[in-house]
Amino acid sequence: MRRLLQVPWKPRRLQARRESNVYVLLLAWCWLFVLAGMWTPMLYADNAAPESVSAQTATRPGLLTQDRLTTAALSRTEFLMTHGNYAQTRFHLANRINRKTVKDLKLGWSFEMDVTESIQTAPIVYDGVMYVTSSFDHLFALDAKTGRELWRYEHVMAPAVSLCCGPNNRGVEALDGLVYMGTLDSQVVALDARTGVVVWSKQIADPLRGYSITMAPTVVAGKVLIGLAGAEYGIRGALKALDAKTGNEVWTFYVTPENSVGVWATTDAVGLPLHRDIATEKATLDKRGDPYKTLGGSIWQNPSIDLKTRRIYFVVGNPSPDLDGSMRPGDNLYTDSLVSVALDTGKYVCHLQYVPHDVWDLDAVSPTVLTPVKNRVGKIVPGVIHAGKTGYLYVHDARDCSLIRVSEPLIEVKNERALPTVEGVVMRPGPNGGVSASPLAVDASQGVAFAVTTELATAYYKTGSSEYPAGKLWLGGAIRGIPAEPIWGALVAVDYNTGKIRWKVKKPEPVFGGVLATAGGLLFTGEANGKFAAYDSANGKELWSYQAGAGIGAPASTYEVDGKQYVVVGAGGNTQLNSNRGNKILAFSY
Repeated sequence: MRRLLQVPWKPRRLQARRESNVYVLLLAWCWLFVLAGMWTPMLYADNAAPESVSAQTATRPGLLTQDRLTTAALSRTEFLMTHGNYAQTRFHLANRINRKTVKDLKLGWSFEMDVTESIQTAPIVYDGVMYVTSSFDHLFALDAKTGRELWRYEHVMAPAVSLCCGPNNRGVEALDGLVYMGTLDSQVVALDARTGVVVWSKQIADPLRGYSITMAPTVVAGKVLIGLAGAEYGIRGALKALDAKTGNEVWTFYVTPENSVGVWATTDAVGLPLHRDIATEKATLDKRGDPYKTLGGSIWQNPSIDLKTRRIYFVVGNPSPDLDGSMRPGDNLYTDSLVSVALDTGKYVCHLQYVPHDVWDLDAVSPTVLTPVKNRVGKIVPGVIHAGKTGYLYVHDARDCSLIRVSEPLIEVKNERALPTVEGVVMRPGPNGGVSASPLAVDASQGVAFAVTTELATAYYKTGSSEYPAGKLWLGGAIRGIPAEPIWGALVAVDYNTGKIRWKVKKPEPVFGGVLATAGGLLFTGEANGKFAAYDSANGKELWSYQAGAGIGAPASTYEVDGKQYVVVGAGGNTQLNSNRGNKILAFSY
């Protein structure tokens, strides 16, 4: 098994990539992994834990009830969801580690997973048990105090799986004694939280047609919410709700409606011109019809949930093919959009499209955040915040998805929305730039959202059109890196009530993975070079750091056990940025 799951390519250091003359999208984004067999729960060699472990797992964790999940934002000791709570603020009330004490933060324990590859898991912790995942869908239950393994589950994928952007798994969520995980071959698996035994599994899409899952499920109101990915292969993206007890489908919302044309927009949400040939697009529509069946629209990250209004808010990724708009006339709804649907039925409520008819792969990826915001006249209203690959923070009225304001650029921009050419045109940001999939953290007491960014220029090339290849790679163009252009990253604080940047800390390499904010006045995030650090949330001053030895491409979580506060993060590098790989979960304590 371990030999089968070893990565079949040699990772190159980021500096080597900078010096490369050609950085081709095919090599940077998409990998084909051929893995044979079937999934099985892997606890120990004899499928039973040793007696000492069995005794512990017989009583913990307890049941993680809906009431506990509903009040997750009030917990000082546990981290119950991928992004902390249903609002996805990634703000935690623990404050034992604070501006004064963080200097004394030490490595409490580390755990080595059996796969050395990109780590994007966001650990969840309750009742003294931590759940983390590795690439290729391995799930581990650990003692949150010591890091000791309690059980593991190794998912074995279908015979052939096509993947964009690496074999990532972003974590799990739990409810009523079960832990839920999505898999790269488009299954959802429910396991006993105490033993790791599979209770049910459901195949929700066909991996041979390009479908995959990398997001962590969101569990709410007896449902498991899961999004499909695979827009580089011409999928029809969807958000699905499964019954948490049985796995049976409750509803499906397709993110590309049968009428995906929209309003023939000529500018994006920022007001930048899109340079579209509307007349030619309309003629293509008349000839080819609506492209909704193969229009793409990946969902990479968790939705946020408003239980009072019973509504879900999520963002949708790029259209298919990524870089060729001639095959898909219209605005290509609801790609590159914020979308809200009803929790109980999956019925459409509202949307706002950031980049209509995207030909730059500027999909909306970073998870939405719910928080009260000021509208244009200064009145406090329910808000939704999202930061995009475009490099802007978007602030919405949650009631109707309308756009209240757009922030100042969080990144350096250049030739925004310039069309790809045969000769190549350079643009900042590119498809790996901006905020990308990194989750925000929001401190409502300061009215500030904290983001990490990748500053990366890209040359876009027009290569001609091709028909839908039935589940095979379908990009419709090419991109290349620009060796002469610098690459860097930043940690940025944005006032979401004004759109102004409060402060910005430049970093020597891309920052990908996300931010954790705490009531101790701290921010935690990592860098591609392996540095994991704590910053003063008021001004961005670095207060503590640790060199992990592998790139940090995952968001941190925090919790308390027996009077100690822990901050935990995965150090495994990142496939797209090609940072150094690793296999460790690191827990720091004070």
